[in-house]
Amino acid sequence: MAKRIRRNHTAAFKAKVALAAIRGEKTLAELAQQFDVHPNQITQWKGQLLEGAARVFGRGGAEAGPATVDLKALHAKIGELALENDFLEGALTKAGLLSARR
Repeated sequence: MAKRIRRNHTAAFKAKVALAAIRGEKTLAELAQQFDVHPNQITQWKGQLLEGAARVFGRGGAEAGPATVDLKALHAKIGELALENDFLEGALTKAGLLSARR
């Protein structure tokens, strides 16, 4: 039996197959033959669709909004890095590895 080349299905195709499986008008074997995919793959796509369906109708507040940023921590990190750069610049200048002009 010849090996198949690995196929990448689009999201639209997966949704179409999963919706057909949810409708239940045909068996998994019939759908697998119709869409030329393995029945286990159809079951997996159907599960993913049912799992993610709640997010479609959910409030998207926490997931859709930007993450909160701790400005105090970021300013502290900027100060720490600036201090480190100044120290290294001075040390390299004294060692003669960095020219006095920049």
